[in-house]
Amino acid sequence: MKLLFIGDIVGSPGREMLQEYLPKLKAKYRPDYTIVNAENAAHGKGITKKIYHELLQAGADILTMGNHTWDKKDIFEFIHEADSLVRPANFPNGTPGSGLKVLGTGKNKAVVINLQGTTFLPPLDNPFHAADELVTEAKKHSDIIFIDFHAEATSEKQALAWYLDGRCTAVIGTHTHVPTNDSRILPGGTAFQADAGMTGPYDGILGMKREAVLNRFLTHLPARFEVEEGSTQLNGVFVEADKNSGRATSIKSVQINDDKPFFD
Repeated sequence: MKLLFIGDIVGSPGREMLQEYLPKLKAKYRPDYTIVNAENAAHGKGITKKIYHELLQAGADILTMGNHTWDKKDIFEFIHEADSLVRPANFPNGTPGSGLKVLGTGKNKAVVINLQGTTFLPPLDNPFHAADELVTEAKKHSDIIFIDFHAEATSEKQALAWYLDGRCTAVIGTHTHVPTNDSRILPGGTAFQADAGMTGPYDGILGMKREAVLNRFLTHLPARFEVEEGSTQLNGVFVEADKNSGRATSIKSVQINDDKPFFD
């Protein structure tokens, strides 16, 4: 089983980068499923119904979210019918949407789970306890289980990966927008990378215009962040796994930018 994951899409530059390069990446890696984090897809925060369909048309099979899930109020109008979107599963019971989705049919099924960390982020239900229940549910459908863990602290991401080692195929971190150089397969067969990075502006600060971010650091005054323009980047992870065991067999960081051009 081959899984391609694309890190946080940031604004229109990220969407355009996905539209340009996802077909090329799919031709190169031939993934069974493509998973895309879309929590920053609409002007840097949240997602709209129009953009939801736009990203699926670009080639995503399923979209994951994070702490900006609810930033665009449009989501409350379509999340109940968004079969190709998962929001963090550890929101309280009764929250609209789902945190687990099954992709495919028969022996080619895979399960995608979205969780959100609680360190330096708004408090939610414990992601470790939620993961226990979700993985048990996921195994009723497939041993291929991919988890997008949207979290701030590297330690929390590493901890969840070790906690779930041998019980899921991959734990890939999102949220910090900077790809980490730590991709590996843990002893139990779970692929891990602390952060997949972002897809969007290359010369901004976490995708935002530099001037506003610098002004905030220099003055400690409130600043309105807007998506940067200019050069763009795409970051993600490619994971291969054994269908029968669910164990990852390889993990590769995917990066495209001005300094690392795409090669087919």
